[in-house]
Amino acid sequence: MKRGFVPHADSLIAFECAARHGSFTRAAEELHLTQGAVSKQVRHLEVRLGVELFKRVRQRIVLTDAGRLYLHDVRGALESLTAATRQVMSFAGNEDVLNLATLPSFGTHWLAPRLAGFIAAHPSASFNIAVRLRPFDFAKEPFDAAIHYGDPVWAGAVAEPLFREEVVAVSSPSFRARHRISGPADLAGLTRLHQSTRPLAWRQWFEAAGVDTDLAFQGPRFEQFVMMAEAAANDLGAALVPRFFVSEDLASGRLVQLFDTVLRLPSAYHLVYPENRGLRPVAARFRDWLLAEAAAGNGDRAWLPG
Repeated sequence: MKRGFVPHADSLIAFECAARHGSFTRAAEELHLTQGAVSKQVRHLEVRLGVELFKRVRQRIVLTDAGRLYLHDVRGALESLTAATRQVMSFAGNEDVLNLATLPSFGTHWLAPRLAGFIAAHPSASFNIAVRLRPFDFAKEPFDAAIHYGDPVWAGAVAEPLFREEVVAVSSPSFRARHRISGPADLAGLTRLHQSTRPLAWRQWFEAAGVDTDLAFQGPRFEQFVMMAEAAANDLGAALVPRFFVSEDLASGRLVQLFDTVLRLPSAYHLVYPENRGLRPVAARFRDWLLAEAAAGNGDRAWLPG
């Protein structure tokens, strides 16, 4: 990156603020500057870029086409800088901050309830936890590690298996009673809820239960388990969900497991971390703790390869 191509941050901030308010005066009030200072910053930026960013119409300013295009990227860059600054400030006086990316369902229903145990064992540690749904480049993202579901494949990273899911059929107690569900075949003619990224799950569950049906693909679809489980708890139908995801609802009786049939999918949860750099001490401690938690019966490690 050539330094000469990067405008001064003060000019970019003044431009974004003026564009957001549509006024140099209101931007000046927010930035605690004079109206003339804001106008001067924007004018310097226009001279630097060689394009007009605003049309001055009497007491108003209106973005030009070039200004609208530039605003989109400038706003994104400023937001990224703000987020990066807040994140690095979280390290102040504490190098034991783990930056972890996780999947929302795993993070909410498996990881979060256990984090107090890690902090109790490592009281100096802290977390920055964010959601990522897909693999990313560790060289371009500020994470020490991530939770991945699927095959143990992540470019430039080591993948250590945690556990495979035990997927079970559940419903509300009233749904089971109302439809007098007594065997797996009864579900073939009832409303079944599907997770949109796992379209084969119900067919696989019926095969595991020894039920032959052509109706396995029918039923409402949900993008997230949390919506599907909530719909099942409110009598919409039967759902296939990872047992760990609904453990509290099963314990409270809000949901009931329908039959002993368990679907074990070939994919697994993994802890992944970059292979080209060593783990920071806090990340290494977290890795050891997480693997121990997974091995302690808090997941289905018996079905992992090897």
